Amino acid sequence: MLTLEHISITFNANTPDENKALRDINLNIKKGDFITVIGSNGAGKSTLYNVIAGTLKPTAGSIFLTADENAEPKNITNDAEYKRARYIGRIFQNPLLGTAGKMSLEDNMMICYKKGFKGLKISLNNKMRDYFREQLRVLNMGLENRLGDNVDQFSGGQRQALTLLMAVMSKPSLLLLDEHTAALDPTNAEIVMNLTRRFAEDYKLTVMMVTHNMQHALDFGNRLLMMNKGEIISDIQGEEKKQLTMDSIVELFKKIKVNNDNVLLN
Repeated sequence: MLTLEHISITFNANTPDENKALRDINLNIKKGDFITVIGSNGAGKSTLYNVIAGTLKPTAGSIFLTADENAEPKNITNDAEYKRARYIGRIFQNPLLGTAGKMSLEDNMMICYKKGFKGLKISLNNKMRDYFREQLRVLNMGLENRLGDNVDQFSGGQRQALTLLMAVMSKPSLLLLDEHTAALDPTNAEIVMNLTRRFAEDYKLTVMMVTHNMQHALDFGNRLLMMNKGEIISDIQGEEKKQLTMDSIVELFKKIKVNNDNVLLN
């Protein structure tokens, strides 16, 4: 579905501040994958997301997207972020970034709905409002009765749940979740994570989820990537992923620390 071939990115190349943020990344994301991504600060997780979303252009390497299983892979390496937004959705840690606060709920939903039906002219009418209410009931937050309210009147948890729903409605080929519950209180974080699981299963989404919550890394997805110093050092899939425990993840982190310490000593 999405393939990264020999992706590298270097900041401040050939200077004393040179930083190799990604180092020869090779990754094949298959349709229907739910990939959790872990790693310490500075491991390269955000840079990887920025390269996939088109926010950053890689120094080397290529990115290919196969939006339809019958289509030929398309090289999107040089596609701008706004072009990739048609098929790659992204939800950030800040709940305020995914919605337009000064616009009504129904207008926010209409914009995303149109994005999912590219090229079609769709009008906001009573039939469409009924459809939006039906979708919003899934959130179980009472938002189906607030279509005319501006989104900035909603809580952070409501806005992040709404952002997730709108992302699903836009029918992305790939959904990037960038620590999307980190800024929420535990109750709302649990609600959004339960919705994440439900939407991923019901809509057969392809998802990548960066998280610092190791329990989420264990409980969600069929693949787990661990990153360190700009490299993918583990790609654990299928039955092996199901057998992972908190202790085994801790051991992986310990190995990283030992290796890093050895590098510093040499």
